[in-house]
Amino acid sequence: MITVVAPGWATTVQDLGRPGYAHLGVSPSGMVDPALGTLVNRLVGNPDGAALIETCGGLVVRADRPVLVATSVEAAPFTVAAGDTYRLPAGERLWHYVAVRGGLAVEPVLGSAATDTMAGLGPAPLAAGEWLPIGDDPGTEVTLDVAPLGPLADVARFTVGARADWFAPGWTERLREAVLTVDDVSRVGVRLSGVVLERARHAELPSEGLVRGAVQAPPGGELVMMLADHPTTGGYPVVAVVHPDDVAIIAQHRPGTTVRLRPA
Repeated sequence: MITVVAPGWATTVQDLGRPGYAHLGVSPSGMVDPALGTLVNRLVGNPDGAALIETCGGLVVRADRPVLVATSVEAAPFTVAAGDTYRLPAGERLWHYVAVRGGLAVEPVLGSAATDTMAGLGPAPLAAGEWLPIGDDPGTEVTLDVAPLGPLADVARFTVGARADWFAPGWTERLREAVLTVDDVSRVGVRLSGVVLERARHAELPSEGLVRGAVQAPPGGELVMMLADHPTTGGYPVVAVVHPDDVAIIAQHRPGTTVRLRPA
């Protein structure tokens, strides 16, 4: 096992999530940045979907036996000896991943070990003193010894949303030209300011299905992009949808930083 000495911030167990249950009101959940989490798993020879730790920093863990570890900060595998502690250093990105060879052997819910912070499914957010069991060695070769990460991009692509006709003409150009400030981030979504899109229609909208990357425009004028633990339905019009490969670009920006959106 590994022991959580200090959980840090927004620290949970995640994997690739539980897609296919939106009709039951259950969001896919899973890693906020699946590409980055998958890379960290590969660094220790795990399958892409092995359960790992997701955190916004401040995490300290202790190994109860020698374990091969990789993180999204060092981006290279290393061994933590039995009894030693490991403190995750700060990194440029907001969300980080810590993978242990063998993965975390936590009890799955609906086929996934992911913590859904909105629905309360999966393991509880990690707490100090918690023990995390490690799964069996996958028996694979470790073929990557380092995977250096480039700088975090600040431009994400978007396509027109299902309710784009609810906004005044020219909204696409206004959104493309805007410098958007990240005001708040959670596993549920990202709140953005810096542009107000004028409504062409002001009627009440019945709740409709939502997907990760959907950009809602509440009456206050701010924009909200859905993330991993998003509700499966919502009543604010969706003006745009961020490209699936670019959702993490916005999610990885810390509050107070800026991003831009460009038509795909």
